[in-house]
Amino acid sequence: MSHEIVIDDQRFGDRERGVGHGNLPVRFLQMKSITIGTAGHIDHGKTALVKALTGIDADRLEEEKRRGITIDLGFAHMDLTAANGETLRMGFVDVPGHERFVRNMLAGVGGIDLVLLVIAADEGVKPQTREHLDILKLLDVRRGITVLTKSDTVDAETLEVVRLEVREFLRGTFLDDANSIIPVSCLTGAGIDELKAALAAAASDVQSRDPLAHARLPIDRVFTMKGFGTVVTGTLISGTITQEDELEIFPTKRRVRVRGVQVHGRPAEKTIAGQRTALNLAGASTKDLSRGMVLAPPALFEKTQLVDAKLQLLPTAPHELKNRARVHFHSYTLETVAEIVLHEDEESEGGVAKNDRKDAKVRPLRLRQGDERFARIRLREAALLLPGDRFIIRQFSPVVTIGGGVVLDAAPVPRFVGLRSFLQILSEENPESILRVRVARRRHDGVTLSQLVAEAGWTRNVIEAQLSGAVRQGQILRIGDRLVHGPAMSAFQLLLLSAVEDFQKKNPLAGGIAKEELREQAKVGVDVFEAALDLLFKDRKIEVSGELARLPGPGIALKDEEAESKIRIEQTFAAAGLAVPALNEVLAGLKIDRLRAQKIVTLLLRERVLIKVSNDLVFHRSALEDLRGKVAAYKLKSPRIDVAQFKTLTGVTRKYAIPLLEYLDRERVTKRVEDAREIL
Repeated sequence: MSHEIVIDDQRFGDRERGVGHGNLPVRFLQMKSITIGTAGHIDHGKTALVKALTGIDADRLEEEKRRGITIDLGFAHMDLTAANGETLRMGFVDVPGHERFVRNMLAGVGGIDLVLLVIAADEGVKPQTREHLDILKLLDVRRGITVLTKSDTVDAETLEVVRLEVREFLRGTFLDDANSIIPVSCLTGAGIDELKAALAAAASDVQSRDPLAHARLPIDRVFTMKGFGTVVTGTLISGTITQEDELEIFPTKRRVRVRGVQVHGRPAEKTIAGQRTALNLAGASTKDLSRGMVLAPPALFEKTQLVDAKLQLLPTAPHELKNRARVHFHSYTLETVAEIVLHEDEESEGGVAKNDRKDAKVRPLRLRQGDERFARIRLREAALLLPGDRFIIRQFSPVVTIGGGVVLDAAPVPRFVGLRSFLQILSEENPESILRVRVARRRHDGVTLSQLVAEAGWTRNVIEAQLSGAVRQGQILRIGDRLVHGPAMSAFQLLLLSAVEDFQKKNPLAGGIAKEELREQAKVGVDVFEAALDLLFKDRKIEVSGELARLPGPGIALKDEEAESKIRIEQTFAAAGLAVPALNEVLAGLKIDRLRAQKIVTLLLRERVLIKVSNDLVFHRSALEDLRGKVAAYKLKSPRIDVAQFKTLTGVTRKYAIPLLEYLDRERVTKRVEDAREIL
């Protein structure tokens, strides 16, 4: 028995379902895919138009059919042939027109390539026509066709008047083209063929989305199907998803596996950017998923609740936007509450607007109607947002669309000086410049390629290609997988030189500063520190001897009595073995003053000639090396040794035995187990 299940415009069926049946034939449809959204006032015939074009009724809910209005998103598809013979696969997202369901409309138009703005010939431009057009402009939709539906209900003269009214309404917008206003009748079929031809022409001009980019699928529907399990649908906005891929759910970070893929009603091996997609998922139930979540490759991106953006307030907004205003935030299928923190026009201390500092008096700051400003947006819920993502903001109450913008940075760096200049470069959409300033803002700490991928949303190949020139010119340094701003590294080298010089002035008898001590002072990672030290060494500005770094020169010049004291201290501790004298007693017997004697001891400790085991006990390294040999030999007789046995083995008292055993524990020669030691 064979059966087929229809999901939106997706069909899961036994015959070619490709779900859990890897050995069955699965088609991969290679053609240009375009996502088309509808927009317009309620009852202007959007759903009827989609049905006239595709033969599919996009109203899928019983309530929609009973009330005769679209409430939630509907989906349909069809194929058209372009003038050059190319097959165009068109997926339609039909949106509700009622003002109460604008939130559902917003969940559908985020990923569209072009729009059908639907205006009824018998009513003309209405409130939701205006709001929907505002939304489309804020989302940077650049292509579309205006359709005058119900043209059969008015005479030719009225139709022409409406056409002129609509043309005036659209003047200066991306739909300002008299040839793209097409009258149709879904009842008689008049104008439908002309509309299909216009759709094919417009779709041919749409640039295909990048299938090689990282995949992101904003989820607009979640449900379960008997025999299939959890199914999600959405418009794939970038990249490619293949059957058996592992994906990550944002913001929960839960991992899932793709059991099957459906593209426009047919099983497929993969889905590519721009296609309406249904995925059968393993590893999550409907309780784990909801509209607004996003599927993306695992261990690649990070969720965020804080983004910097370029924000625009509509000229028609009812009020100016106050600083720290709460709004409804929409991006793709995401809807959440957010707080808008407006950035000052001038630079501000620490990279955060002065009005956002808790220790500063908040000045009245507002965004006027029709103006733009950089802003920091604090989301109530974590989400996956990347630079370039468009968003809409709606007034908190009453809920009306007031503006929108584009995400510039979804990984703000705290205490970042130069924020406004940084955001200005991000807004100019020059990939190389964007990546350069992203590296530069991390100063000498640098940023890994993985971090850049997560921040910018681009692939490693794109990032490396864009920065190859800067790396060749030395403006950016490549340290393993880390990229460091060249001028910042030069400044960091000067900082290290200054620290070494300062140390040697304060410690003239020291052979140099321990590298680890220098790194801790600099508070930088090992890879960057070693690279900086290596550059200084190659430039002959620093000498490195073992674990010590010092300025070039003759080194330590000890006076005769200091050199004699150094030899005497070393010989005293070497001869003592493990029964060492108290350090104070040794220093008291020297010819030099106590301060210089302590500096000589510090020198011997840095050179690892002497080793401090506890606050009171110092041993010669030869004695400790001999001790390691004795313990290793003892292991041949027994894998464990207690305090009494250790005292017998070494001939020392408990005063020495306990500190020495604790030293061996730290050195991982032994491991304490209850009252004894296990010899490792």
